Amino acid sequence: MPAKSISTQADGKTFEQLRQECLQKKKLFEDPDFPACDSSLYYSQSVPINFEWKRPGELCENPEFIVGGADRTDICQGALGDCWLLAAIASLTLHKETLTRVVPNDQGFDRSYAGIFHFQFWQHNRWLDVVVDDRLPAVRNRLVLVHSASNNEFWSALLEKAYAKLNGSYESLKGGSTLEAMEDFTGGVGETYETKSAPTDLFNIMKKAYDRGSMMGCSIDITSSAESEAQTASGLVKGHAYSITGLEEVNYRGKKVKLIRIRNPWGQVEWNGAWSDESREWNVIDSSEKKRILQNSMDDGEFWMEFEDFKANYDKIEICNLTPDSLTDDTKRKWEVNMFEGNWIRGSTAGGCRNFIDTFWTNPQFKLTLLHADDNNDKCSVVIALMQKNRRALRKEGLDLQTIGFALYEAPADEDHLGKDFFRYNGSKARSKTYINVREISERFTLPPGNYLLVPTTFQPHDEADFIIRIFSEKAAGTMYDIYGWDLPEEETDEEKGLRRMFEKIAGSVDNSGQLEFQEFKVFWEKMKKWIMLFISYDTDRSGKMSSYELRIALKAAGMHLNTKLLQLLGLRFADENYDIDFDDYLTCIVRLENMFSEYQGTFLLLSMNV
Repeated sequence: MPAKSISTQADGKTFEQLRQECLQKKKLFEDPDFPACDSSLYYSQSVPINFEWKRPGELCENPEFIVGGADRTDICQGALGDCWLLAAIASLTLHKETLTRVVPNDQGFDRSYAGIFHFQFWQHNRWLDVVVDDRLPAVRNRLVLVHSASNNEFWSALLEKAYAKLNGSYESLKGGSTLEAMEDFTGGVGETYETKSAPTDLFNIMKKAYDRGSMMGCSIDITSSAESEAQTASGLVKGHAYSITGLEEVNYRGKKVKLIRIRNPWGQVEWNGAWSDESREWNVIDSSEKKRILQNSMDDGEFWMEFEDFKANYDKIEICNLTPDSLTDDTKRKWEVNMFEGNWIRGSTAGGCRNFIDTFWTNPQFKLTLLHADDNNDKCSVVIALMQKNRRALRKEGLDLQTIGFALYEAPADEDHLGKDFFRYNGSKARSKTYINVREISERFTLPPGNYLLVPTTFQPHDEADFIIRIFSEKAAGTMYDIYGWDLPEEETDEEKGLRRMFEKIAGSVDNSGQLEFQEFKVFWEKMKKWIMLFISYDTDRSGKMSSYELRIALKAAGMHLNTKLLQLLGLRFADENYDIDFDDYLTCIVRLENMFSEYQGTFLLLSMNV
């Protein structure tokens, strides 16, 4: 049974509640969360075209939500550079069950019409229900963004609007990876192949993906921004997202030829080489085979080409699998999934990659225990996917995707957050192939059972972002985030007895008066000496400051074991713009923590006595 979706409206009302309200009031819905105004279109500039917001009934006589079933010819790109999204929508139409989840069929322009529609997207391990009104940007009564080849069909335009709302604006959809939208339509797991260095059985891998219902896209790399969407002599477009919509093998002149079908979301501009719509190769194969494969082909942006030509011309293939099953074997598994959330915060947990050894260890660390090997194998299959959160919506604040990656280490037993020396002298057991500025990076590994430490990072230190990690394993995996307890203060030593005599001589006998007693003074004095020596040991250049990234070690040495969230807050509160903490702030921080721990221990003792 599909997971229940969550309403995203600010007032918490569901699609059905809002629709019924509008029908009762006999008013068409106007979305207060995504109003028909310029800021919903662009955030970085004034709107370059004089748009008008029009409802479908103002654009044609008999609007329909879907005409004759949703299919890939319903998606034609408009003035927005979101071909990556449209390529994913075209792939979505090939998978009817998934399509029905994203585009619910409980809506239309019949008697229940109230100017309101809704769509469902996967975001960070949750399904969200996004409501929109049906006012669409138009010029001279024609849609100028996504539209259908049928002038009275509006599901694709409304889907684009809902996705724009999810990401903050239409402009936020400019530029992206087809895989990103595919994952948002399915909650699936992405894999990327480079055609020039792909496995020799790439066609079989892709055919298996197609047969399993995976969604696929492809693109041609560019070497400079000037090449973006430049058309080649063969009719292909560089830096442009295409959908992969079919794979076939045909008998041609006594041998098997592998073919691939590709769609340009523009709805036009096609490959003009071998096996293109009007090429002579089609005249040689069996007529029934030709009719089955071509299916009344026309100039609609979709075309066939030989697989070897495809590999020679295209550079990247993106595959979104609905399950983490490998495409390189025939085994279907039941996958266990663990999901964790975290943050990279400058000054505390944004340590950068392994190149920055002095801060790398401060990144969030996740412990992963692979308990049992796969069936009929002595290794454990695991897929690790690291995803940045909300970066597209943050573009209007000047933020964009960080360059991310991860490393996996064999973890020592019974150790908490590992320090600098561990990473200096121990190599990783597995890692992401590269650091790259994409929303999600995922890798598939086979590892021996055991304890592992996963370290997700940005490439540069001090780069901030929120993230989630999804870990898929065939057998249940034990996982643990780096959470700490805290230690009790150390007992006083015999060497301190002389301090008592001096204190009593100066302060007299003090008890239950609200004044500092000797025992309290003695503990505080010893701790103060320890705190000062700790600061000096981390103030390596004698500047009167220590790096905020070293705060975790200093506090741990002082007997204070903090979880990552607290450390991030302390870094934000006490570190300066260079991620340093001076002595006064260090002392303020540590004394406040000491008081907090003392209150906690007192409360714990009181609760224990009352049990």
